Amino acid sequence: MPLSMYQASVPVFTHGLKNLRVILSKARDHAEAKKIDLAVLLASRLYPDMHPLTRQIQIASDAAKLCVARLAEVPPPSFPDVETTFDELDERIAKTIAYLADFDAAKLDHSEERVVKLNLPNGTLELQGSRYLLHFALPNFYFHVTTAYDILRHNGVELTKFMYLGKPGE
Repeated sequence: MPLSMYQASVPVFTHGLKNLRVILSKARDHAEAKKIDLAVLLASRLYPDMHPLTRQIQIASDAAKLCVARLAEVPPPSFPDVETTFDELDERIAKTIAYLADFDAAKLDHSEERVVKLNLPNGTLELQGSRYLLHFALPNFYFHVTTAYDILRHNGVELTKFMYLGKPGE
């Protein structure tokens, strides 16, 4: 049986978001144990021209929910980018996971052929659905999840590769 667009997207995003919640929980525990101001950790970035941790989480959330909504040609839920605490970021991730959990798999049927149009700062990009998922949405999602992980490791949070990867199939 061929891999469906649903199988290649929703469970993959959900898995990554669940792992991101674990990573954020470890970061909060680390900061509290080491008496690090949580706001400082949330504002940390890898380089001055890169987004801080909070924005990395917001973009990862957006990448997941926007991808499936675009592929299904349905309006995505709106999550204003107002999170400033670990609890708020955790809630945003939980809302994204809930959105994905309730997503109707049938709406992604045949989306591999649909054209997805992206309005980018330098123009419009049009991609066939499968190319959009595999060559844009998933890499973008993992870029921001990885960057969040890297920001936290750079700040001394004791994370492991397997916290990032999680258990396959969960």
